Amino acid sequence: MPRLAPPDAPSPASSTAGPPDASPPALALPPDAPSLADGVAQAVRDGVAAGQLRPGTTYSVYQLADLLGVSRSPVREGLLRLAEAGLVEIRRNRGFRVLPPQADDIEEIIGIRLALEPPAARHAAEHGTDEQHATIRAALTAMAAAAARGDDTAFWPADRTLHDLLLRAAGRPRTAAIVERLRTTTALLGHPTTASGRTLPEIHAEHEPVVTAVLARDGAAAETAMRTHLESTRNLLVANLPH
Repeated sequence: MPRLAPPDAPSPASSTAGPPDASPPALALPPDAPSLADGVAQAVRDGVAAGQLRPGTTYSVYQLADLLGVSRSPVREGLLRLAEAGLVEIRRNRGFRVLPPQADDIEEIIGIRLALEPPAARHAAEHGTDEQHATIRAALTAMAAAAARGDDTAFWPADRTLHDLLLRAAGRPRTAAIVERLRTTTALLGHPTTASGRTLPEIHAEHEPVVTAVLARDGAAAETAMRTHLESTRNLLVANLPH
């Protein structure tokens, strides 16, 4: 099991926290976390997804504790959990750094999503309420508007919302939470458009058949379209990883 630096580790002033001219990452402790350690782990995941924590940069445990307003003990515990999941590397006497996923990681992550999301799309099509379908349609419309503007800041939250709404319309909130965590890991590859080699309109276009099938209550077509989208994502992410 990876371990953090012992109590005689360097003082906060000597710990590494990224490039000298970099401003501190903007992180926040989730108010509804079941424990401080869980909150720390989620704050780091959120920081990765938002681009506040960059792969390869070493961050100070002391700085993270100060930013989140907690002691170092829950920070260590939260980071240990992330290290066991392969999301960070704990560097003795230095801090921690975010680890970008490798090809095997992408294959595993998308493999899990392929087992979860296509059948959920079918269920959302066949059993989702009219109100749930309306919110799914609205999320796709938001993606289309953001893609037309070239607005990455608005596009990716709408993309995540769409996938989340499809899972919740299928009555699978636990699956939605799992998928959100998996997406945080793939976000470590950097800007999603660059990482997958697709434009925003192209990514939006991949979601259109899914939503069209869901709104038509065509479960088989919704499942097939979601599978096609995820397989395309997997293939492009792996192909664009540095070799």
